[in-house]
Amino acid sequence: MDLNDEEKIKIAREYFVRADQGRPDVLELFNADAEIYFPKFGFGSGRESFLEMVKGFEGILEHIQHDYDGFNFIPSGDYLVVEGTSHGRMSGKAWAGGKTPGGRFCNVFKFRDGRISRLHIYLDPDYTGEDDSRFRWGKNRQW
Repeated sequence: MDLNDEEKIKIAREYFVRADQGRPDVLELFNADAEIYFPKFGFGSGRESFLEMVKGFEGILEHIQHDYDGFNFIPSGDYLVVEGTSHGRMSGKAWAGGKTPGGRFCNVFKFRDGRISRLHIYLDPDYTGEDDSRFRWGKNRQW
């Protein structure tokens, strides 16, 4: 089943809503053999690998909210690129994409049979800017 661009965008939006709410039914949006990529996690195979990736944030991620209204959607064939920002709280520290160093992301979705078959997430997982030594240009730049 080929999806049109609007259908892909609808599924991607639903993914962000379900993921932000911590809903286990987010997995229903993925093919059983979906490929997942996240920085520092690497690659996972199968929809359950999404939960494995999320477990890396247990106990430290207090809240995350993607800024849905500011998403840029770039469809191309079976792919959909989504660029945007998020805000939230981790380990007692807040971030807000566009205002702090963390919180900008780019996700690349691929679709097959009406579901997500591949999700590669590109961002700096140092949401709260704690990795001071890698701010080579300082923290006082425009974000």
